[in-house]
Amino acid sequence: MRNFPYVSNKFKCNKTMCILIFTDIVLFAFSYAGSYLLRFDFNIPSINYLKFQSTLIYIVLLKISIFYYYGHYRCMVRYTSIKDLVNIVKASLISTSSIVLLILIFFRFEGFPRSVFLIDCALTILFIGGIRLVIRVIFQSKGQSIFSCTKNKNIRQKRKKLLIIGAGDAGEKILREIKENAGLTYQVMGFLDDNPEKLHRDIHGVKVLAYIHKLVPLVNKLNINEIIIAIPSAGGKKMRRIIDLCRKAGVKFKTLPSLGELINAKVSISNIRDVSYLDLLGRNQVELETDKIGAYLKDKCVLITGAGGSIGSEFCRQIVKFKPKILIMLDRAESSLYDIEMELKYHFPSQKIIPVLCSVTCLPRLKKIFNQFKPQVVFHAAAYKHVPMMESFPWEAIYNNVFGTKNTLEVSLDAGVERFILISTDKAVRPHNIMGASKRMAEIILHLKYKEIMEQKAQGISIQTKIMAVRFGNVIGSAGSVIPLFKKQIALGGPVTITDPKVTRYFMTINEAVQLVLQAGAMGENGAIYILKMGQPVKITDMAEDLIRLSGFKPHKDIRIEYTGLRPGEKLSEELFTEDEGIVPTSHDKLMVLKSYNSNSNFCYSYLERKIEELIVLADLNDKVGIKMKLQEILTEYNTQKMVFTSSKILPKSIPATARPVIGIDLEIQ
Repeated sequence: MRNFPYVSNKFKCNKTMCILIFTDIVLFAFSYAGSYLLRFDFNIPSINYLKFQSTLIYIVLLKISIFYYYGHYRCMVRYTSIKDLVNIVKASLISTSSIVLLILIFFRFEGFPRSVFLIDCALTILFIGGIRLVIRVIFQSKGQSIFSCTKNKNIRQKRKKLLIIGAGDAGEKILREIKENAGLTYQVMGFLDDNPEKLHRDIHGVKVLAYIHKLVPLVNKLNINEIIIAIPSAGGKKMRRIIDLCRKAGVKFKTLPSLGELINAKVSISNIRDVSYLDLLGRNQVELETDKIGAYLKDKCVLITGAGGSIGSEFCRQIVKFKPKILIMLDRAESSLYDIEMELKYHFPSQKIIPVLCSVTCLPRLKKIFNQFKPQVVFHAAAYKHVPMMESFPWEAIYNNVFGTKNTLEVSLDAGVERFILISTDKAVRPHNIMGASKRMAEIILHLKYKEIMEQKAQGISIQTKIMAVRFGNVIGSAGSVIPLFKKQIALGGPVTITDPKVTRYFMTINEAVQLVLQAGAMGENGAIYILKMGQPVKITDMAEDLIRLSGFKPHKDIRIEYTGLRPGEKLSEELFTEDEGIVPTSHDKLMVLKSYNSNSNFCYSYLERKIEELIVLADLNDKVGIKMKLQEILTEYNTQKMVFTSSKILPKSIPATARPVIGIDLEIQ
């Protein structure tokens, strides 16, 4: 980020100050002219008019000088406060007194009506104060209050000395709340900001002291106890730089949430929290087309599978804001479903919310639910996502990720839902593990079903349901995310365990991912597979080191980092699409869509159904080897790592799946 040179001249002129001075010159002239017009009932005698003309320029210059001396042009007009208005009154009274004194000395008031100067003083206060308040009203929302400040020196001495980084709207609101709330034990010593237009200006009487790179010497000079980073729009690079400076300063520091977290919430002291890894990730706010999203969610019956999971529950929180007619939350986990139900009913008591305890693998129960509630929009988020766990229990991936997707899609089509949206993953691209292969199967189910629908439409069979998928990478804060694991390991004193020093992953926040899925749903291109722009992949070692530093420790010194080796099914890096698929941009800058879906499977949906039935039989037999071989038969892109069988009983491919015996063959991944 560009560092502006430090400006030592505290009265440095800038564009805003020049405009302000010019405006005041005009207002001073108007107030002086107005005082003569009012005094003589808008009929000024010629002798008095000559007196007005001869003194106008001197009076205006004197007023400008006095107002400048009182720091009137260092204030940021949009944050005009009671203190600023008081200063306007003081400057007006002193300038009027000075004018009267000078006229008395040089002219002995001969030919000058005394009432003119009293009227001029009143008009000056009215014009200058009025224009400031008008600008304040334009920039500020209603509900401003008068500041209160303590005069007790003992109380002031006990307050923590605070420095606010960011002299924008967020910083101003934090300062205002501190001034209004006598119970807050803070004394704001100043602001830091990299905007040269704000340097040495005042916000409610508190100065913008310097550029941000001057943080360390200022902390030492002013004996600062705490720092608040009030730049919700800061990107990851800027936040990293600021946090490094705060760490060098050696004082406690906190931050405001990002703009995405502050949606529908006001900036407040209560929002301030410790700096987290999300701040370093620096994801920008997602711009949503809320009118288009509302068009397909508002007053509709919306069903979410996997509603109790980390991603599914965030879908519930986001969708309920669009006021659906009914929100149906389906999950097989009792406790998590109950938790999200209680949360939403507390925050949205008027919203109709129906929790349904059910597994997507239970087809008869799914049919009954769809027939009863007739959902119009379905978000299919139910899936197992833990890679090593699915390597140990591949049959569960087949049941839930493959068979569960097939069930939910077919029931949705039978019920005539308007939109069906599948949540996919980057691990479905050239899958190396069971979880990725099962999600690839889910995408192929959707793709081949779409082809079947198009063939039926060509034959005159009308099917209104739009089906689509959205593919993205790892979600920070989801169940199984590395960040909670790293935090626990750091809290225990280490070591922090990483599989390989070269491992990289794509990361996105939960709310950002869900918002973009909702946006993709609004686009509604039938059969499309959307890709979320995940930014640059993050090196897991860098992530661990950042978390250690944020916890107040030094990586590799206070907290060790150990490398344990890749776990079964894991890859060093993930990818969001293959070269053959290709991507094209959409109308949204954070969404892409596949140009062509490359499944390496040139078969029809009915053939896929038979293969899924064979997979289910193998899953019933808990046959790990059989499941992997069958997945390789269906998915030519499924690239299992070298398999070493601990049993010599390898079943030939010619034996039907139904004839496979249960054999305890385990795999060692090398």
